[in-house]
Amino acid sequence: MTKTLEKRGKTVDEALAAALAELGIDRDSMAYEYEILELPKSGFLGIGAAPAVIRVSYEAPDPEPEAVPEPVKPARPAVEPKAEKTEAVQKAAEPAPAAEEPKAAEPEAPEDENPEYAAIRSFLSGLLERMNVKAGIEISPRDNGGVNVNLTGGGMGAIIGRRGETLDAIQHLTNYVVNRGSDKHMHISVDAESYRSKREESLTKLAEKMAEKAIKYKRSMALEPMNSYERHVIHTALQNYEGVTTSSTGVEPNRRVVVSYVKPEQPSNKPQSREWA
Repeated sequence: MTKTLEKRGKTVDEALAAALAELGIDRDSMAYEYEILELPKSGFLGIGAAPAVIRVSYEAPDPEPEAVPEPVKPARPAVEPKAEKTEAVQKAAEPAPAAEEPKAAEPEAPEDENPEYAAIRSFLSGLLERMNVKAGIEISPRDNGGVNVNLTGGGMGAIIGRRGETLDAIQHLTNYVVNRGSDKHMHISVDAESYRSKREESLTKLAEKMAEKAIKYKRSMALEPMNSYERHVIHTALQNYEGVTTSSTGVEPNRRVVVSYVKPEQPSNKPQSREWA
């Protein structure tokens, strides 16, 4: 069930912080959206000043239906088990030992693997070992001459990190180590369980949803802070979306995308000339 909360503050960030504190929602969470109802006004010498007003939309759990007490059934007389069956019944009631989850085995490197791929595999294997994470390393070429690396297995949450920050750091380190001292630069994209493609799909849906709201309410809609790659996904998704335009505001790491409503062009009222035969 979607609910809304309006808050005021000297600035938009202050109003948002107050709303999220009241709701107990983390600022970096994807569980909320907000729109700017009124921008703050400073006024002249304090006269005419007005606070910023925002509306936060968030998902609240539906109220649970009241439990209807079941009718009390009369107790049946207990029958004592036979003495010779007691031991067998106790053994049957004991839970079976939990089977150990199979660990993902890292595929062996091909014997004829080229030196660049071998260097990538060697660095990532050592890094993952120090992170106490067992993962398969799949390396494949890209159409633009780069390399795709996909990590698979358990414990990928530690590899991906908060909003992909750890995965970005691993990708940056891999590119630095492998390309260090080389004459040509090879771009290496590191992914984990196809996180990046899933994230791009989620961001594209979010961008379209915010564009629809901007058009519906004829207001500017600000998204949560994102890194440069995620902002690029939003801008690309809406570059041909009719009725809105996008821009970035703020400074890192709190830079965010704003989706703004664009008024349609009004047709000219000037009378059109006619050509007479």
